[in-house]
Amino acid sequence: MAISGSQQITHLLLAWGQGDQAALEALMPLVYDELRKVAARHLRGQREGHTLQTTALVNEAYLRLIDASQVQWQNRAHFFAMAARLMRRILVDFARRNQFQKRGGGMIQVTLDENLAPSTDPQNDLVALDGALTALAEINARVSQVVELRYFGGLTESEVAEVLQVSTDTVLRDWKFAKVWLHRELSGGKPA
Repeated sequence: MAISGSQQITHLLLAWGQGDQAALEALMPLVYDELRKVAARHLRGQREGHTLQTTALVNEAYLRLIDASQVQWQNRAHFFAMAARLMRRILVDFARRNQFQKRGGGMIQVTLDENLAPSTDPQNDLVALDGALTALAEINARVSQVVELRYFGGLTESEVAEVLQVSTDTVLRDWKFAKVWLHRELSGGKPA
């Protein structure tokens, strides 16, 4: 009986977690295309001409994933959830570095009237979303994880339920709550 791609990935992850470096080498070709899809999803909302490209984001996440050799991988969904979290972190760090440089890189700032207009820069939106998710995690960590896995990781409700070890109904309720809460938080409390 042939095993599915998902089962093969889980098997290789478990073997890699036990120190089998050959499993890591066999794993990468199986997960690369899916990692590119996750990275593309992350980059979709970025500004035009964003300097970080899909391949660079995948490579950076990959380097951090293989550095996380002490992680006890549960399954394919857990792996992609971790990859999505790392990609989000990479993009937020990248956006913060760019904002720091745009703001003078630590030099004394002088406020000009034209700078008082609200920003339409997607990098600012990503930093705002990251801040809102951090605040949401303080209120309810699981709900924040649901957003991270669904929005950034592209996992289905059932995959999120599997990673978080909760029911699909719980994931759906958390997702609904998170969307309303984040909308309110990011719109400055304005109703939908």
